Amino acid sequence: MSHAEDISSATILVKGKVQGVYFRRFTVERAQKLNLAGFAQNLPDGRVRVFAEGKATSIQKLIDFLHIGPALADVENVSVEWAEPTSEYSDFSIKR
Repeated sequence: MSHAEDISSATILVKGKVQGVYFRRFTVERAQKLNLAGFAQNLPDGRVRVFAEGKATSIQKLIDFLHIGPALADVENVSVEWAEPTSEYSDFSIKR
């Protein structure tokens, strides 16, 4: 990335006690405030997958929030894979 305002995307996998603790809602609220597009989704293995697209600096702020999570969560690990933007999403929502 050439500078902080570049548009990017990231797939973020969050491991720990992150299902049944309002983690997806927490993620959507933070992402919308950061003007990001994408989704938060529970995975069958207990992790939450987050796809975020927007300014790289805003995605990094979201990642920082995901390391903490909502009050009832216990985040063990956050992995991030950066990629080129897809422009596939126009808002940020919970994906079922």
